[in-house]
Amino acid sequence: MVINGFTPNEEIFQNGKKEKAKDISFSNKFKEKLDEINELQLISEEKQTGFIKGEDVDIHEVMLAGQEAKLSLQFAVEVRNKIVEAYQEINRMQL
Repeated sequence: MVINGFTPNEEIFQNGKKEKAKDISFSNKFKEKLDEINELQLISEEKQTGFIKGEDVDIHEVMLAGQEAKLSLQFAVEVRNKIVEAYQEINRMQL
């Protein structure tokens, strides 16, 4: 399950500019964290599949990986909700 395949074009994060490799920006950090969340989802899925197939995977490893992936995804959704809420609040401001 890939969750960060929603970005249609990498130029969205670059604002039309070429960034240096050492530049730290919000978009780079955001994409990096989404990749980490995606990796946790994939690890959880691998452990579940291994457990179902009867491989040497303990149930507590499966449950911990699943909960870690679930919590990280919930956190990402809440951060997104706060960003959208802040954007909407800024749009409502009168100039």
